Amino acid sequence: MPRGYLALVLHAHLPFVRHPEHPHFLEEGWLYEAITETYLPLVDRLWRLHDKGVPFRLALGVTPTLLSMLADPLLQERYSQRLAALQELADREEYRTRSQPEALHRLACMYQSRLARARQLWEGYGHNLIRALRDLQDSGHVEILASAATHGYLPLLAVQPEAVRAQIAVGVQAYRHDLGRDPRGFWLPECGYSPGLDRFLASQGIRYFLTDAHGLLFARPRPRYANYAPVFTPAGVAAFGRDLESAKQVWSATEGYPGDYWYRDFYRDIGFDLDEEYLRPYLPPGPRGPVRSMLGIKYHRITGPTPYKEWYDPERARERYQVHAGNFLFNRERQVEWLADHMDRPPVVVCPYDAELFGHWWYEGPDWLEQVFRNLAARRNEILEPITPGDYLERHPRCQVAEPAQSSWGYQGYSEVWLNGSNDWIYPHLHLAAQRMVELVRRYPRAEGWRRRALNQAARELLLAQSSDWAFIIKAGTMVEYAVGRTRQHLHHFHRLFAALTGQWPAPAWRDPVAGTAGGQQIAMPQAGQPEAPGGLDPWLSALEERDNLFPFLDYRVYWPLAAAAGGA
Repeated sequence: MPRGYLALVLHAHLPFVRHPEHPHFLEEGWLYEAITETYLPLVDRLWRLHDKGVPFRLALGVTPTLLSMLADPLLQERYSQRLAALQELADREEYRTRSQPEALHRLACMYQSRLARARQLWEGYGHNLIRALRDLQDSGHVEILASAATHGYLPLLAVQPEAVRAQIAVGVQAYRHDLGRDPRGFWLPECGYSPGLDRFLASQGIRYFLTDAHGLLFARPRPRYANYAPVFTPAGVAAFGRDLESAKQVWSATEGYPGDYWYRDFYRDIGFDLDEEYLRPYLPPGPRGPVRSMLGIKYHRITGPTPYKEWYDPERARERYQVHAGNFLFNRERQVEWLADHMDRPPVVVCPYDAELFGHWWYEGPDWLEQVFRNLAARRNEILEPITPGDYLERHPRCQVAEPAQSSWGYQGYSEVWLNGSNDWIYPHLHLAAQRMVELVRRYPRAEGWRRRALNQAARELLLAQSSDWAFIIKAGTMVEYAVGRTRQHLHHFHRLFAALTGQWPAPAWRDPVAGTAGGQQIAMPQAGQPEAPGGLDPWLSALEERDNLFPFLDYRVYWPLAAAAGGA
C-alpha cells in the first residue's frame, strides 16, 4: 500500500452552442477551439502513455452538453471544415515565414505539424471523440464522471427541487446513452453543493462527488482528516474535497505554473496581429466584415508583465514543464508523507481542474500532465500512487459521516459568481418555469402525439435556460449580449410551449408576472390570447426540435412532482 494517493480530476465542459440557422456562428468556435487545443491533445498524450506502457490513472468529468455537441453530425462537419481552414492557414504561414527570423519559421512549422496530427486523430476516430472517451475508459486508465444535464448551478435551482432532480437524472441518462455504462462519480457544476443534493445523487446510483475544500473543511461534524479523506453524506454518497495547495500551483496565472515567462502567451494571437485582408478567409464573418478573433496560432511567450513579448521557444518551455512536473510531485510526496503520519489510512490529494486549462489556456498543460505520469512511473516508489476517487472508495469503503457545507468554487466560494447584481434577475424566471413544468407533468401524466413532443421540448428549453454558463458570462462581462439572449430565448420558447399546452397561444396583450429587466431592456415573454389549433404549432415546434436537439432520449416526466412520487402516484 502506498503512503498516499494522487487523484487528478479534469472537468471538460462547454455550454450547448449549436446554430444550424446560420452557416457561421462565432460562439460555435468555443467548441472548435477546445477540440483542437484541449481534447485532441489530451487524448493524444493519454494514448501515448498507454502505448508506451506507462501506468496512469485519471478521472475525467464530461458534461452532457459537451457529449451532445461531440456526437452532433452538423458540428462534426463544421469542425472538419474549420480544421481544414486552419491547416490551410498554417501552410500559408509556413510559406510566409520562410523569409522571417528562423525562430518564427520554426514556430510556423510547429503549428503545421500539430494541426496535421489533430487531423490524423480526428479522422482516426471517425470525427467522434466520444469513441476516444469510451476507449480510454475501457482501457482502465480513465474513469469518466457524469454531470448535470446542462451544467445548471444546483444550489440556486433548489427552490424547485424537481429542477435539481431533473438536472441530475438527465445527466445520468446522457452518460448511459453516450458512454454505455452507469457512472460511479458525479461532477457538481461549479462544485456547487447545498445540503440535500446528496439524496438526488443517491437516487441515481451515484457513489461520490467533489466539493471545494471549504465544503468539507466546514462540514458538520468537522471531518477528522480534513479534506484528505472523503466523508459519507447522510444519504450515503461520498464527498471528496479539493486540495488547496495543488490547486494554487496549477490554477494561478500569477503564482502557478501557467504564468511562467517561458510558456506561450495566450493573448498574442495572429488573429489580431496580422493583416486583416490576409486573414479574411479564416476569420468569422460579421455584419461589417470579418471579426477579429483567436485563430490558435501564437508566436510569443509570456516574457513578462509588460506588453513586450519575445518569440516562443518550445525547447525552453519543455524544460520548464519538466521542472514543474517534478516540483508538483515533490510537493505532493512531502504532503502525503506528513499526512500519512497523522492518519490511520493513506491520504488522498484531490486535484480537480477545468480540462480546458490544459492546452487551450495553458498550451503546455497536456505535456505537463503526461510528464507527471511519466515521473510517477519512473520513480517506482511507495509514496504516491495515481488513483481515481472511485478507486479510493473500493480500497477504503469505511468513512466518517458528515454533511458538507454549502459551497462552490469561484470567487469567494459561496455562489457569488452565479448570484450577484448583474445576473440575479435570471432566477425568478427559472423558478417560475420549473414550477410550470411540474404543473404540466401533473396535467399530462401520459401525453402522446404533439403534446408529448411539446412537453419534451419544453423540458429541453428549461434545462438549457438553467445552464450556469449564462450567469457566469454575464458576471464576467464577456459575450454578455449572447448570454442574456440565450437565457431569454429559452425562457420564451418554454413559455410559448406552456401557452400552447394550456390551450392558449401568444397575443400582444399578456405579460409574464415576473417579467424583469436586464441591461435596461424588457425581457420578452410569451403572450397569451386566443387558442390556436395544434396544426399551427407544428412548423415552429419542428424547427425548435431541430435546433435545440440535445437529449433525444428525454422524457418530460423526469419533472414528476416530488410530492406525488413520495405518495406513490
